[in-house]
Amino acid sequence: MKISVISREEDITLKERINDISKTHRNLNPELHPFERAREYTRALNATKLERLFAAPFIDSLEGHIDGVYSLAKHPTDLTALLSGSGDGEIRYWNLATKQTVWKTTGHQGFVRGMCAVPFGNNFFSVGDDKTVKLWDFKENKPLNTYAAKNAFSGIDHHRNKPWFVTSSTQIDLWDHERADPIQALSWGADTITTVKMNQTETSILASTGSDRTIILYDLRTSSPISKVIMEMRSNAISWNPMEAFNFTVANENHNCYTFDMRNLKRSINILKDHVSAVLDLDYSPTGQEIVTGGYDKTIRIFNSREGHSRDVYHTKRMQRIFCVKYSMDSKFVLSGSDDGNIRLWKNNSNEKIGTKNHREKASLNYTTALKERYKHMPEINRISKQRKVPKAIKKAASVKRIQTESIKRKQENVRKHSKPGSVKRVPLRDQHIITTEK
Repeated sequence: MKISVISREEDITLKERINDISKTHRNLNPELHPFERAREYTRALNATKLERLFAAPFIDSLEGHIDGVYSLAKHPTDLTALLSGSGDGEIRYWNLATKQTVWKTTGHQGFVRGMCAVPFGNNFFSVGDDKTVKLWDFKENKPLNTYAAKNAFSGIDHHRNKPWFVTSSTQIDLWDHERADPIQALSWGADTITTVKMNQTETSILASTGSDRTIILYDLRTSSPISKVIMEMRSNAISWNPMEAFNFTVANENHNCYTFDMRNLKRSINILKDHVSAVLDLDYSPTGQEIVTGGYDKTIRIFNSREGHSRDVYHTKRMQRIFCVKYSMDSKFVLSGSDDGNIRLWKNNSNEKIGTKNHREKASLNYTTALKERYKHMPEINRISKQRKVPKAIKKAASVKRIQTESIKRKQENVRKHSKPGSVKRVPLRDQHIITTEK
């Protein structure tokens, strides 16, 4: 019998020709490697230690504003474009590649409350306390158009593929680029709408939060509200999941963020904890897998959208209260604007190397990541991966909050024990923060 075998030279099989690389033949039979799991655990432990050792999330600070930065905006197709608005009405257009201001201007009298880019053009909108909406071009620092209203604005967002944008004030107004007056007005009981966001997938749906602790969903096709949920405390910001059109997350005053499914607002599907003060802003990553939040406690936290506790926390000594946070469009960086007038640029993964990686380095990183994921439940690896140094005030506040939470749970359990069976019902944690829902 004649057998044909494909054979290649050794130089061809190796992607990189380096002196310390040699072709090896290894038998993968597990009986011949009895200590393989022990070696893998040691490698996972060392990789976790090195991850914390080389964690350096802070990249740079974009300085220039002389007042607090209260609004940030990014362009959905331009990775380097960033817009910022401050409390003195100044608007700056930044180039993230050079970390420099392209142009700046005084756009509004008073606070710049919100900005949004036009997804299909080179323009953007801004709103402020001076009761005006202004249309700008990225290349010029003069407004192309100005829209006037009767009340000060609190937020703005743009439609994905139509020349429409929505603003929030005492009501929600839908505007057309070519018209001076709103083409629709939407409201349902709130005294002031604090923020509004349009769904970029289900483009006819938008959500808003109000000063009366409500979260309201609207449908532009019927020009009417769909449903409303009343929370125990007020929500400050809202963000839609870009990959799951029905899910959105709100930042609440009670230190938590709540994720809802718009098809069933009777309970939240996830609660993001760990902040020790009000959460002021949040943003989904373009992949929809992670959420970044900024709080009144002067920290930035990054969450997995499916988990309840943060995987990382960022802070500096000079950073003040975080009023706005954004993910970059490649999910690799996080931007934050704070009360001290600085815009800070952070890595999404604190230990990630910036720059190109060769084939061997990518393979090594993938291998160590898989090992850490496989052995993350081990006590020592779990302890090291979750250990973070936070300011003393935050650590103390977290300790007090933990004691209070345990005390409330213990009291509820004692009441349930000493009451008539069935008279005191156990309310799930994901339902406790919701007062009522309406349709």
